[in-house]
Amino acid sequence: MNKSKDGFTLLEIMIVGAFAALLVILFFIQKSNVDAMNRDDARKTAINAMYYALEEYYYPKYGYYPSEISEEILPVVDPALFTDPFGMNIGNDASTYTYQPANCNEKNECREFMLRAELEKEDTYIKRGRK
Repeated sequence: MNKSKDGFTLLEIMIVGAFAALLVILFFIQKSNVDAMNRDDARKTAINAMYYALEEYYYPKYGYYPSEISEEILPVVDPALFTDPFGMNIGNDASTYTYQPANCNEKNECREFMLRAELEKEDTYIKRGRK
């Protein structure tokens, strides 16, 4: 007598379920990595925009760097770029962006600066003033 097999065994269903769960886990791990890399790219773009605004707009106009930066001081930069991917403005202690002026006089006219972005997947991204 021939027995016909009409369905899947419990073992087959468990193997397929485990494989599907593994694929879902791998997908979300990879998605998390891609999202972090995209946030890092956004941070680098923002730091570069602030850097070039300081070098090409602010310094030639005033002959020094500011003691702090903001939308009002650098109007040529998209205001959204002063906010990191987590919604914190530059200058806020919780922000992943930092502006550090250096070699400043009593009028808060600075000769140097450093812009930093704390990245998730790479080392800290730093741009220093050229002058």
